[in-house]
Amino acid sequence: MPRHKSLSSLGLNSVNGNDPIITSIIFDSRQVVPGCLFAALKGSLVHGAQFVADVLKDGAAAILTDKEGQKILEGQKINALVVEIDARRALAKAVSLFMEKQPETIVAITGTNGKTSVATFCRQLWIESGIEAINIGTTGVEGSWSTSLGYTTPDPIKLHQVLYEAASQGITHVAMEASSHGLDQRRLDGVEIKTTAFTNFSRDHLDYHSSFEDYFNAKKGLFERLCPKEKFGVFNIGTRQVENLAKWYATNNSVLTIGYQKTADLVILKQKFYPKSQDIRFSFRDKTYQKSINLIGAFQAENLLMAALLVIASGQNEKKIFGILENVRPVRGRMELAATRKNGATVYVDYAHTPDAIEVALKSLKPHILGKLIIIIGAGGERDEGKRPLMGQAAEKNSDFVIITDDNPRNEDPALIHQMIKNGIEDNSKVRVIADRAEAILTAVDSLEIGDGLLIAGKGHETEQFIGENVFPFDDFEQASLSVASLDGIEQ
Repeated sequence: MPRHKSLSSLGLNSVNGNDPIITSIIFDSRQVVPGCLFAALKGSLVHGAQFVADVLKDGAAAILTDKEGQKILEGQKINALVVEIDARRALAKAVSLFMEKQPETIVAITGTNGKTSVATFCRQLWIESGIEAINIGTTGVEGSWSTSLGYTTPDPIKLHQVLYEAASQGITHVAMEASSHGLDQRRLDGVEIKTTAFTNFSRDHLDYHSSFEDYFNAKKGLFERLCPKEKFGVFNIGTRQVENLAKWYATNNSVLTIGYQKTADLVILKQKFYPKSQDIRFSFRDKTYQKSINLIGAFQAENLLMAALLVIASGQNEKKIFGILENVRPVRGRMELAATRKNGATVYVDYAHTPDAIEVALKSLKPHILGKLIIIIGAGGERDEGKRPLMGQAAEKNSDFVIITDDNPRNEDPALIHQMIKNGIEDNSKVRVIADRAEAILTAVDSLEIGDGLLIAGKGHETEQFIGENVFPFDDFEQASLSVASLDGIEQ
């Protein structure tokens, strides 16, 4: 474990000049130990300063807080009180200094969709090249070393503990997802990022961010605040916002772009699709390549090639990396073939849970399907309501039939969520509501004829369903397989 350090060596100065030795850094009052620095930060329900009296009794050596916390703490006797305007950033920087050690090459990926795939593909390409690597994000920590996580971008204390332990285990390369929440809350500040990436941008998380612009600015923070100069950035220039950001970033950094436009550094020239794979033809640095890859959907080819550029930008040989693209395997729950009926009809699972992601997923899947394309969608409760009719609209526009079902309704009335999605669908003959997700999957699978395809969207790799205050086991893959087995008389 890291050595104990003085408060000042962590970049923090107390208001009275006291400089105690810090044994650990904590922001959960239930985990306070003697000699720790306690970060009293504002939470969603209560400010951490409310717990300071108790943590001092438990032996906390110093308190870090913001201006609001300082007001709450007026009159309390505190040996070492640190007040920062941006206390979350100060915490992240302090943790970075305390933990001392990180893997030497860290790449960070932001964007609305594709972060998990790009991070996972980076890890696979590194490992295929003989490099010890992990990816950090929605699916936890995967690769040469693994551990569990609570969030896509964990809190800075957990994150730096993971990076320290990974480095201690000989991990040299990390690809990590940078969520808008994580960036806004300064969880990545203090991470020594070598290369950045922006996958794409569309509506999501407006239950958290005040506006579309606020959402974009949170993601932009990866480039403006964390990696402002002399870094490497990789951008998918398929959206105007990302293309403009790439141009701005190129004024102080090295940039590589990917897209279908001839102006991109890596241009996707042509794709040919098969039920379980695709051929891609692309150009990069005046060379043309043609590769067969074991991924479904045009967007997954984009994600794979972005990952390749990130790996190349962080020091690997392009010929070597392009030569092993065919070895990359899909991420669980990211446009993954889940089951095939005896008549050849296919069932896919994807994490798509935004209007744009649904549109992209369906458009990408369509070339793989000769018959009808059916989609199952739902929307999470207690999350952005505005996207629900847009999800219905995207589903109707790009498929032949839509089934609306539950997808983590939480404490909302599922029927109201269903109706909001249905409000975006004009043709009622193209939609059916089946609340029970297992029944929805069975019904959809039963309807598949020769050449048809079914996309089960929304949950991807997730294996739980949140209904009210209860959590139930639920796996779209398992349900798809059970449905096919039951209907086709296949023994499990």
